[in-house]
Amino acid sequence: MEKVSDILESIPYLLKRPSKRLWVDYDDEADVLYISFKKPQQANDSVMEDDIIYHYHNDDLVGLTILHAKGRD
Repeated sequence: MEKVSDILESIPYLLKRPSKRLWVDYDDEADVLYISFKKPQQANDSVMEDDIIYHYHNDDLVGLTILHAKGRD
């Protein structure tokens, strides 16, 4: 049940995110995790840092793209 505990540990962080809705997609072949806080994101700026791409619409964080997602612990 290690996976369930990982999810449960993330609950406090999920409750603090900018939106109460969340869309998650994972591309297993590319090992990329996509997280959107708005649909559609309508991002007009992106910043990459440590294999994470932060997507912004003006000053609002609207999504994340996490590269090499399986390797993150």
